[in-house]
Amino acid sequence: MNEYEASLVIKSGAELLSSASSDPRSDEGYAAVKANISEALERIAEALGNFEASSGAPSRSTGWVQDLRRVADDLVNRRAGMPMAAGYPDRPPAARFDRAVLVFNPGRPGMTARINELQRELAAEAPDLQVDVLPTGFAGHARGLARSVAAAGSPLIVSVSGDGGYNEVVNGVMDVPDSKAVCTVVAAGNANDHHRSMSKRPLPEAVRDDPVRHIDLLRITFGKEQPERVHYAHSYIGFGLTPLMAIGIERGGKGKILELVSVARTLSHLRPFELVRADGATACLDSLILANISRMAKYGTVSESVHPDDGRFEVVTLPHSGRWKMALMTLRAVTLGLGNQPSVSSYAFTTGDAVPCQIDGEVRHLPASTDVLVESAKGALAVI
Repeated sequence: MNEYEASLVIKSGAELLSSASSDPRSDEGYAAVKANISEALERIAEALGNFEASSGAPSRSTGWVQDLRRVADDLVNRRAGMPMAAGYPDRPPAARFDRAVLVFNPGRPGMTARINELQRELAAEAPDLQVDVLPTGFAGHARGLARSVAAAGSPLIVSVSGDGGYNEVVNGVMDVPDSKAVCTVVAAGNANDHHRSMSKRPLPEAVRDDPVRHIDLLRITFGKEQPERVHYAHSYIGFGLTPLMAIGIERGGKGKILELVSVARTLSHLRPFELVRADGATACLDSLILANISRMAKYGTVSESVHPDDGRFEVVTLPHSGRWKMALMTLRAVTLGLGNQPSVSSYAFTTGDAVPCQIDGEVRHLPASTDVLVESAKGALAVI
């Protein structure tokens, strides 16, 4: 069956469904019908994205996909109620996990009280769920802890941290092929972009009520000359100084005025960098951001069209230009937002200059002539 014939089947099915809805007689009930429609909308969204990507014309699919999947989520009550977890029809949601593991930095002010509070809340909402605590001892430790936890059973790994700590946990889980671990984050860091872009339901309620879903990750592969060639990002990967500017906003103090002062201070040190794309084209940029979320550093809205499970990510580029143009772009990002941005499933280039690279808030420096490939790892991470 080709794509045209398949679309006729969809059309015929929709007509039959419309007719049958006037006199419903199925024993399965409306809930089962909604679940089937939700799954159909997910597949239609995926098909539209594929068609637009191969059409050669500018893609218009991002908004379509986002709207269709929003309806699909609403149909199966992902915003309210107590849905059962897929694969566990006879078990309450909390029983999907054999334990919850809290991973955290004990040296952070107020962390002890926060962990004690989470333990009390989880005990009240899910009294049969075992809760373990794993404090980290040094930078990078969370990755090793998460790797060990993810290797056994069906744990819920809770990163009580900012973006950097959650990045370590995510990479630890991805180190274990076919792990049954589910992840989530409780905001407790300087930069909490991922948490701000996702559901803000309190952890105990999410454990009790929320279904497990899968979100995309950004997978970045560096050239052979780099140690640790493959890394994952849950939110964004940035090159140049716009990502560093986002960190400056977080560190510069709260309030729009202090944030704009931080932006101005960072702009005075901007230096452009050159990259060579896979097609051989050369670009001189001030910033390149590959985003799986819509907001960075609290007030910077990089795109209005991001959906974290559509197999694509947004590409935000700022060609090298004068300081005033850069300042205006930054002002727009922290006030109105940058609007819709083009989306892709992969992006490859070679650095022409040494350039800083920011992966979920953690900065590393790439030398010139480093090969870089960023891909969307669709549905790679199970979360609540």
